[in-house]
Parts: sequence; C-alpha cells; structure tokens
Amino acid sequence: MEEKAVVPQRPLKSPGLAGFLSAIFPFGAGALYNGQYNKALFHLLLFSGLVHTQRYGSGQPFMALFLAAFYFYQIFDNVQSARAINAAGAGEKLEGLGQELPDVIQSGSVFWGGFLIVLGIILILINFEVIHTAALRDFWPVAVIAVGLKLVLDSVAKSKEKK
Repeated sequence: MEEKAVVPQRPLKSPGLAGFLSAIFPFGAGALYNGQYNKALFHLLLFSGLVHTQRYGSGQPFMALFLAAFYFYQIFDNVQSARAINAAGAGEKLEGLGQELPDVIQSGSVFWGGFLIVLGIILILINFEVIHTAALRDFWPVAVIAVGLKLVLDSVAKSKEKK
C-alpha cells in the first residue's frame, strides 16, 4: 500500500500582494487582483470622486479625512477579502468575517440597472451644463415616484404569483 504525500496547496490569493496593490494603486487594483470586479469599479468611482472633491468641493477638511479613511479602508478590506477567498477555497471559515463569501443573487429585473444608467446620464449632462440644476431640482421627485411605483408593482406581482 502506497501512501500519498500531502503537498500543501498554494493559497489562491496573496493577502500581502492584495494589500500592496491597494496601497500603491488605491483605485481598485487590490479588488481586481482578488477578482472582485464590481468592488474594483466601486473603489475607482469612489476614489475618483473623493480626489475630485479635494479641488472642487467645499467640504474641506472633512473630504480630506474621508479620502484618507477610504485609502486605509480599501487596503484592509482587500487583505481580508484575499484571506476569505483562500479560506473559502480551503473549505474553512475565516474567523471575524462571520460567513463565507456570498453567492451572486440573480434578481431578474433590469429596472435598477436602467435606473442607474439614466441617473448617470442625467448627472453627466448636468456636469456639462446641458441640463441646468434648476430643472433637476424641480423634477427629482419623479425619480422617487418611479422607484416607489416599481416596488409596488413588484409586490403586487409577487402576491399574485403566490395565489
């Protein structure tokens, strides 16, 4: 009878490299390394917005504190994410996180994606002064009504499916 030697498996992600990439490139490189593309996009947008407010924003010194807090947060978050990915790959639970990495939940609705696209287009048009902020100030309740209507219609549709 032959015994097989147990070869330790190399970790899937290096927490040190994830932290290093996050420290050097704080706009989502650590999340990209971890394979978390949505988080990387969010980090890019948040970092860009915080840097933009340093020059053009009026919330100083608080915006500078938010930028510093985000910088250190994303380093620690990407290190913990790499550890969680390794723990999930080994079939164990990492202490301190409370649960394993969640699976993606498919909602089947394109409403929120379309809503965010329209909102982004409106905000870009405001930045290029195609739409004046007075018009947005007058019509922003329409977005709240649309979201509320969507939620009510989804609730009615779910209650009809249960019957």
